[in-house]
Amino acid sequence: MTKVAIIGTVGVPGAYGGFETLADNLVRYHEAENLDGELSVYCSGSRNESSLAFYHGAELRYVPLNANGVQSIPYDIRSMLHAVFRRTDVLLILGVSGAVFIPVVRLFSNSKIVTNIDGIEWRRAKWNGLAKRFLKMSEAIAVRWSHEVIADNDAITEYVAETYGIRCSTIAYGGDHAMTVAPDHDLPFMPPERYAFALSRIEPENSVAKILEAFSTVPDKSLVYVGNWNNSDFGQRLRRQYSGFANIHMAEPIYDLAKLRGLREGADLYVHGHSAGGTNPALVEMMHFGLPIVAHGCVFNRKTTENEADYFETAEDLARFLANRDHEVEKARGLRMLEIARKRYTWDEIGRSYFNLIEKVDAN
Repeated sequence: MTKVAIIGTVGVPGAYGGFETLADNLVRYHEAENLDGELSVYCSGSRNESSLAFYHGAELRYVPLNANGVQSIPYDIRSMLHAVFRRTDVLLILGVSGAVFIPVVRLFSNSKIVTNIDGIEWRRAKWNGLAKRFLKMSEAIAVRWSHEVIADNDAITEYVAETYGIRCSTIAYGGDHAMTVAPDHDLPFMPPERYAFALSRIEPENSVAKILEAFSTVPDKSLVYVGNWNNSDFGQRLRRQYSGFANIHMAEPIYDLAKLRGLREGADLYVHGHSAGGTNPALVEMMHFGLPIVAHGCVFNRKTTENEADYFETAEDLARFLANRDHEVEKARGLRMLEIARKRYTWDEIGRSYFNLIEKVDAN
């Protein structure tokens, strides 16, 4: 009986975070399809009375370290060690934090390694020189030493082939879980009657400043932007700068899917500013709502939307788009986003792809 361990996330049940949502839905798929084998998920935190031992049939194993930040390195390594000692057949590693240990696993065990390398993490603007070098090294080790590498976007697959000469599997994310709950309109604020919607971590690479600047120049177009404004000097500065604009509503983070669905369904446009990473979970979730989307024109977003959304590079681009919206054209594009989402970004499709790959790796 094949033993599979999911390593590298905060754990399940999944809350905020793409990898956590991925792990949660893989566990649910494994149970729903009654797949053979044992599935376990490594989770951050010490076991206590409130911690679950099992979740949808998967065993939860707790590591007393933080899954994020600098501690993510020993967290992943300790998880790998534990999985190897339990003679786990396949380690599904999400992210490259602990990749420096993968060669050791290969040398001293028969466990197979499948690694989702996430986005091209070392290119993100938020990392300093030392962190960039470490992440680039970790990426190279993961690609070189894993039995199979997963990229979540065709652009990353192409990057891996060009950079390392290695062919990897492309498996994106599902987004249909955003539609599985009834909308909850009991919000801590009253949204405008007509508004565009944006949702992201408040970081420079997510084009937050560009989006706010664009809407500040078109006062007849309202924006509801949900994000963690108070978590950084950058977010606090933007909030001070734009809070005086009546058409810009800067809301605190909302993690409840029902409340998010209520906000998403009430919007008439989704603005997606992510410019780095790969296939972004928030984007594929929004595609299931059939709304028109205007996204940053990076290659990742173009690949995700099959180049059939609207795109912007600068605040001026976005302001020009907002001032000249064609609702008939947008309606058709929104329906096209829904069509692509139902074809490519459902958890049935993603779960099937992951476990088929795991089965193939285990058999070789």
